[in-house]
Amino acid sequence: MTAVSAAPRAAAQLLGTSRPLSWVNTAYPFAAAYLLAGGGVDAALAVGTLFFLVPYNLLMYGVNDVFDHESDLRNPRKGGVEGIVLDRRVHRLTLWSAALSTLPFAVALLAMGSAVSALVLLVVLAAVVGYSAPGLRLKERPLLDSVTSSTHFVGPAAFGLALTGAPLGLTAAASLVAFFLWGMASHAFGAVQDVQPDRAAGIGSIATVIGAARTVRLSLLLYAAAGVVMLLTGWPAALAGLLTLPYLVSIWPFRALSDDRAEQANRGWRRFLWLNLVTGFLLTQLLIVIALTR
Repeated sequence: MTAVSAAPRAAAQLLGTSRPLSWVNTAYPFAAAYLLAGGGVDAALAVGTLFFLVPYNLLMYGVNDVFDHESDLRNPRKGGVEGIVLDRRVHRLTLWSAALSTLPFAVALLAMGSAVSALVLLVVLAAVVGYSAPGLRLKERPLLDSVTSSTHFVGPAAFGLALTGAPLGLTAAASLVAFFLWGMASHAFGAVQDVQPDRAAGIGSIATVIGAARTVRLSLLLYAAAGVVMLLTGWPAALAGLLTLPYLVSIWPFRALSDDRAEQANRGWRRFLWLNLVTGFLLTQLLIVIALTR
């Protein structure tokens, strides 16, 4: 295969490993938090949104796919919107592309913000790399794996708030905590479907340690807690707590799932991917109402 003919395949691999379906899950929290906290339609919004849309996801998922290659080979759900099996021949290219695409955005965002926003951004980037990179592999430390994964999605929102320099009030703090609990619940449930391939590859996770059923029940508790915490935000923001109900209903059937049938949780995970689009739309409408009633 020549370099010219290999280029489109390499580009397709980079695109696939960045999980295009999930791009909005990190760009949206940043943009929404930045605007709601008083930020304007400015360079910081544009640079931050573009960064959290593509390079951030390439860094997050690309590093993961490189160092989870052995597990992915054993995972039957890999090969589509849930993630590709990254060709070994593009591992080095993926790592370099992730690093080089992140660097200019990170430098620009650090220059645009304060010491506080810089600290938040550095913590977020450290969590992204530390989740999968050898030596740290936070994804193999039960419970800490869910905490770190949640940081990947709450972090952009926290950075958006910090970048505006606005004080952290009760509504914003409660929203971040609820979002964090939601993120932990989602990661924990997502780990259930991979119990068997992860164990075969020697990869630890919250689900491989406490088992499928207990992990699902923990996810139920975390989703419910996220909904309750949103009550602290006051009217009408508290309505967002209702958006946890579809997730509770979706994973409830798996609460007694045995480890040898853990892959069946993939049905719930596929629903989760589409639920995010629906709840994201509903949350957007709620945020518009909040903005208009200020």
